[in-house]
Amino acid sequence: MPGDVLASIAQRVARRRKEHGMTQADLARKAGVSLGSLRRFEQRHEISLNSLVCIAFALQCEQDFDALFAQPHYNTIDDVIKATKAAEKEERQHHN
Repeated sequence: MPGDVLASIAQRVARRRKEHGMTQADLARKAGVSLGSLRRFEQRHEISLNSLVCIAFALQCEQDFDALFAQPHYNTIDDVIKATKAAEKEERQHHN
C-alpha cells in the first residue's frame, strides 16, 4: 500500500537524521525545507517529491533514488530473452 511505503520512508529518514545527530530543525535548515514540512513527513508521512529529494541530499542519500523505477518490466520470458541478448550485444560492442 502507498501509505505503508511512505511510512517506511519517513521512519528511515527520521532514523538517518538521528544517526547524523540532527534535530528536525537542523535537517529542515540543511535541506532547505520548512520545519513544518519535515514534521508533517515524519508524523503524517506527507511530503512533496521535491522536498523529499532535498532531504535525501541533505542526508547524503541521493544515490538511493538511482534504483527507483530502474528495473525493467518484462511481460513474457521472450521479453527477458530479447533484453538479455541486446545487453550481451551491447557489452560485446563496448569491449571491441
